[in-house]
This record gives sequence, C-alpha cells and structure tokens, in this order.
Amino acid sequence: MPKRRKSKSIIKGHLEKVSAKIFDDYREEITAMIRDHQGLYALYHKNHLYYVGLATDLKSRINHHLRDRHQGKWSHFSLYIIRKTEHIKELESLLLRIAYPQGNAIRGKLKSENLRPYLKRQVKNRFLQDLHTLFDSEKTVHKARTAKHNDSALFKGSVFARKRIRATYKGKVYKAIIHRDGQVEYKGRLFDSPSAAGKVVRGGKETNGWAFWKIKSKSGRLIRLSSVRK
Repeated sequence: MPKRRKSKSIIKGHLEKVSAKIFDDYREEITAMIRDHQGLYALYHKNHLYYVGLATDLKSRINHHLRDRHQGKWSHFSLYIIRKTEHIKELESLLLRIAYPQGNAIRGKLKSENLRPYLKRQVKNRFLQDLHTLFDSEKTVHKARTAKHNDSALFKGSVFARKRIRATYKGKVYKAIIHRDGQVEYKGRLFDSPSAAGKVVRGGKETNGWAFWKIKSKSGRLIRLSSVRK
C-alpha cells in the first residue's frame, strides 16, 4: 500500500506574546528569523489584543508599527508565518470579525455565503408549525377522527404520525419519513421542514417542500404534502 502523504500545515511557524523591546535589544536575531517571511501578526497592550494585520514582510511591518500611529499603544506581539498565501487575506478577515481589535478601523469582509437568512427561514417555519400545533391541534384531531374519505384530513400542521413521503426529481425517486413533530428524516438526517429536506435532494436549490414531497392518502393515491397541512 502506498503511504499517504501528509498535507502540510498552512502555518509554517509562530511566535507568540513577545515583547516589543526585542527590536531594540535583539534586532539582528529577530530580523534573521522572520526576514522576508509573510503572514499574520497581532499586537497586544499587555494581555489585551489591540491590532491584527497581515504583511508580506513581517519584520518590516512590525518594526514600522513602533513608529506609526500605533506607537506606544502595544507592548507585545505575536506572528504566524503562513505557508499558503492564497488564503492569507481571508484568514485576516476571519480574525478581525472574531476579535474586533480596537486598533483596526476596518472590519474583515468574507466572500462566503451568509447563512443568517437561511436560519431565519428555518426558525420561522418551525415557529409557524409550533404555533399551529398549540392552537389548532384539537380542531385537527377532531377532523381527522370524523373524516372518512377526505384526503386532507390525514394530519394537519405539525401533528404528523410517522409517515413515508416520496418525491421524483430528474427521473429518480427519493424517499423520506415525516415524523409526528414535523421533522423530516432523509438518509439518516433530520430536517426541520420538508423544504429543507427537499433543498438537499435538489442540490441546494430553494425548494417548496410541501409541493415537492408527496404522501399516500387513505385511498392510496399520491398527493402533495401541502394538501394535508391545511
């Protein structure tokens, strides 16, 4: 069996919480160590993070901060030599967004997808399901008991029995299970709504799960899930 090659770490070397005085007393030693190296650095005032930055020449940049507008505002520094420079700007942005150092006027920007709107939709869907359960469950149960051939009376809102549902997408049939609490189980994963499960099936595309999934009625017909939630 061929040996698996270990991936190299992004960080090649690090130096943490070193006094700024080293540039006065041991300039040759620190210069020889970090000359021409690029990476991220952090400036501290005692034990408090003050500033985060990146530099193509760490020695020159940190030395510069001993004389610029940050002069006298930091006493220690840390630095991290980066091996793979293609992600260095993104790493800096991540640190800025997490730490919010007071010395940085600009906050980091990320190119990744903002998941906040997706979470808000999921919370809203769950809230509406819970609201329906709390105030309409008795009415739902009564209709389910009295209806004989009404497909829409199988179950309402989030008061589901454990039922199998299916969907056909691009000629392929997908199966899932909808639980009594409204959660959908697909391939061993639980989703808070049919829409969330349908989105996974469709490769991340926004999906109206109530129209996408179908369920068997009492008469054996496949009907849209939306017809039994009203």
